[in-house]
Amino acid sequence: MSAVSVVLATGNPGKVKEMQALLAPLGYRVRPQSEFEFEQPPETGDTFIENAIIKARAAAAATGLPAIADDSGLEVAALGGAPGVRSARYSGEHGNDAANNAALLKALEGQRRRQARFRCVCVCLRHAADPAPLIAQGVWPGRIMTELQGLDGFGYDPLFQPAGLNCSAAELSPEEKNRRSHRGQAVQALVTQLRIEPLQSS
Repeated sequence: MSAVSVVLATGNPGKVKEMQALLAPLGYRVRPQSEFEFEQPPETGDTFIENAIIKARAAAAATGLPAIADDSGLEVAALGGAPGVRSARYSGEHGNDAANNAALLKALEGQRRRQARFRCVCVCLRHAADPAPLIAQGVWPGRIMTELQGLDGFGYDPLFQPAGLNCSAAELSPEEKNRRSHRGQAVQALVTQLRIEPLQSS
């Protein structure tokens, strides 16, 4: 039986490798969106679920394959859940980690209530018009530190202290981070759903 191809709507090669390792035993071949030429849709949703579905639907429509996508961000209690879906552009410049971290520290100046959590949503669409996508979520609780610590990771990792640990997420090994993180939880939950509801080859 040949492997069922599924497109992963991301440009991150690390995510592709991780997802392939998890899905290969179930009979899937993960293909990165870089194998195909299509325009990336704007992430206009108000929630992580909406944005993940937007990305997955665009990938499924462009390739004719089942598609998996994720969306994630940081939710800070004292900021009413911000930056949330705007995590990657919190400073006003998309993907500028240093500026986003600086903006977060400024927003929390003098704030003692520093509880926060990372949230990730993974979705899988069987086809672009799938009315019942598989949806999995993961949450990683912790707090925002007062200064940057650690050189690994990305985004807000140097400021995020996971609950129960005395270090930042940027001080964890990639393996340890993947085991604990919001994204790792969401991916594992999606894999569990795919064991129960496997995708069919077209």
